[in-house]
Amino acid sequence: MPEGDSVFRATATLHAALAGQVITASDFRVPRFATLNVTGWTVSEVVPRGKHLLIRVLSPDSRGLTIHSHLKMEGSWQVYPPGGRWRKPGFTARCILRTATADAVGFSLGVLDVVKTENEGSVVGHLGPDLLGKDWDSAEAERRILTSPEVPIGVALLDQQNLAGIGNIYRCETLFLAKVHPLVRSGDVPAMTSLPQMLASAKILLEANLGPGRRVTVLNARGIPVGREGGRPGYWVYRREHQPCLKCRTPIKHSVLGKLNGEEERDIYFCPVCQPAPQIKE
Repeated sequence: MPEGDSVFRATATLHAALAGQVITASDFRVPRFATLNVTGWTVSEVVPRGKHLLIRVLSPDSRGLTIHSHLKMEGSWQVYPPGGRWRKPGFTARCILRTATADAVGFSLGVLDVVKTENEGSVVGHLGPDLLGKDWDSAEAERRILTSPEVPIGVALLDQQNLAGIGNIYRCETLFLAKVHPLVRSGDVPAMTSLPQMLASAKILLEANLGPGRRVTVLNARGIPVGREGGRPGYWVYRREHQPCLKCRTPIKHSVLGKLNGEEERDIYFCPVCQPAPQIKE
């Protein structure tokens, strides 16, 4: 599933291609909005909100709509020159926006809604502070996490109502760097490490991957990715089951962790030595 950095980059590409452009043709290939036509409307901006993507458009008489999408597991937005050949099957296209200079196509979108811009809160208002957004508020994210102290921190970090933008990769990597086991109760984390520092680490990892190149979380002391160099692993623990920990050489372990808001169990990777399992409280 795309994480906050992926959505941020996709948004930047769409904004560069569409902002200020008049839509010359639109096609919403979902039943609910099949008859919607925003031809003649102008794209004002494209902005990210955690893992959500918002395309704001204005009608000639200044009415505002927001095209809201979530990529889920398979979705993507791609930009082509006008009339360019798509790189994905046409039957997977869910939204097409054409301008004089570009075609933007959303493929296999997990969620596609259109709401009045003034009502954006109905689709993203539940989200916590965005790690890559102007509204980032570490104290508020910490408060939300600690509201449910019994929830494992490995579950709490994925809950977008606590903070927006962390996906499974950043969850695993953030917990490793904090030396915290995924099953540690959220309420016990402050006694083990600084929760604000943990969140700051997640933010650094996300920001380090906003540029081109493959995603890596192995950074040097200056926050610069080094996992792309000389065949070095890009991740500390993610998808490195049975491989040696980069710090202590203990084989990395893999498991699955809980369900969250109806989502299926997710893979979790951790070092059993650097991230000791919590003691069972009787």
